Amino acid sequence: MVTVKMLKPYYIKADDRHIRIVLAYQSFAVVINNKVYQFIPVESKQIRINRVSGKVENIDAKFAFQKGKNVIYMSMAELISTPGFLMHLHTIAQPYLKEAPNVEENEELIQELEMKNLRYLIDRALDERNEEKFDQLTKILHKEIDQRNRKK
Repeated sequence: MVTVKMLKPYYIKADDRHIRIVLAYQSFAVVINNKVYQFIPVESKQIRINRVSGKVENIDAKFAFQKGKNVIYMSMAELISTPGFLMHLHTIAQPYLKEAPNVEENEELIQELEMKNLRYLIDRALDERNEEKFDQLTKILHKEIDQRNRKK
């Protein structure tokens, strides 16, 4: 059985989209069959997390751990299934995570895009000289505008 003994990043770098937890020699240790193996930076050296979803993105990364002359490689997928690993990551990444967009903001954005699309379809009906489609779409547009005015 594998468990996480220690996970302390060398440093953390956050940009608009990702949190990068950079590891250094002996900043990460796992216990395998009651023996402590220390991280060595010969393969992957960082854990990349999406700032909005909080999900680990580099699941194909391989990490090396050493005890004496014995080196063991573990994939991110294996580490994620290790007890305590995600808990350690969550604790480290939590201050850097972005809040998910507000539901009301999403609804406003969708309504705005729908209105733009409706105006585009009206322009297209005009270009095609399709009076029936134009009349139908302008009625929908006026109805939407009236509903919005009533909400305010």
